[in-house]
Amino acid sequence: MISDPCPRGRIFIKQLWERVYPQLVPAVLKAFHEGVDDLAQGGSFHGYGPEQGYSWLAQTIIDKAYKPLGVQLETSEVFISDGSKCDSANILDIFNIDCKVAIGDPVYPVYNDTNVMVGRTGEADKQGYYEGIVYMPCTEENGFAPVYPSEKVDIIYLCFPNNPTGTVATKEQLKGWVDYARANDAVILFDAAYEAFITEAEIPHSIYEIEGAKECAIEFRSFSKTAGFTGVRCGLTVVPHELLATTASGERVQLNQLWNRRQCTKFNGVSYPVQKAAAAVYSDEGWAQVQEIIDYYMANAEIIRKGLDAAGITCYGGVNAPYIWLKTPQGMTSWDFFDKLLNECFVVGTPGSGFGPSGEGYFRLSAFGERENVAEAVKRIVEKWGK
Repeated sequence: MISDPCPRGRIFIKQLWERVYPQLVPAVLKAFHEGVDDLAQGGSFHGYGPEQGYSWLAQTIIDKAYKPLGVQLETSEVFISDGSKCDSANILDIFNIDCKVAIGDPVYPVYNDTNVMVGRTGEADKQGYYEGIVYMPCTEENGFAPVYPSEKVDIIYLCFPNNPTGTVATKEQLKGWVDYARANDAVILFDAAYEAFITEAEIPHSIYEIEGAKECAIEFRSFSKTAGFTGVRCGLTVVPHELLATTASGERVQLNQLWNRRQCTKFNGVSYPVQKAAAAVYSDEGWAQVQEIIDYYMANAEIIRKGLDAAGITCYGGVNAPYIWLKTPQGMTSWDFFDKLLNECFVVGTPGSGFGPSGEGYFRLSAFGERENVAEAVKRIVEKWGK
């Protein structure tokens, strides 16, 4: 908690799990309680469930989240987990340590850090780039869109809508990545944690909307971002049966089987009450309530974006994602801007350099907060650094 010496000046930029969101929406909370109540009786008690998740939840996700996109999946391709952050790290268990990895910059730090932790890299250089990882700078000049690696890679991380820049990929851009991965026998790890925040109809919500993606891509999704399961913990990973990879001996193997074996060996599954609650997200009542909260945050994002634009502060995102990526005023470093924003405006955000070297000179603001706090924070930024 950060306080201002003057109580009237106190501003807290709340994260998703503080104050407004969640509390879990009523339909989800009701299902959660029912799931807990089931554990109180022998006839309805659920202990260890399937490591892959209950098939009724996987089918609900397929019917409600994928079929409307024209994507057909089998329940055996959908793995329920304790979060997309965990899965995007744990997925490395099924890949050889010698696999070459390509990561955007800036991007969610877990991709980079987990590859470092498993021993795939060498030392970091002065910029912060680790030897052994292929970095794809995402800059203002290229529209914050990664470009194809110039060398052969085996694994490609893509995150759209992007954290931290808030940018998205069109179907044409994703088709280019799918074609590239298929041509180079690479696997795309596609993080779609923020897909529920997409507002423009032409922007894809899933990489599987692209023909051929089932042959080259794994997709992660998160209930934390969509429905406020930040401490409840639930996510999912889709590993299509068509997705094959090549072993060191040249054999083609199904990654779905490898991931299934990994989960059955190292994971005991998500608790029954949590999966009951997750299924309720996609009920008619639950989804209407969740969508109302998503709309609330996207309205916050619009307030931030329009306020900064009007003040002459260059910014991106905030249209299909809850994040606004602003260019730090007066050429300040991202940490200098953080210090000034905190100490002079009593507003908190995230320095862009924390997401990678190419994030230097930028700053991430979040729409996850109460409306009056968001409006006041924008007002203070504009008064301090507006044109």
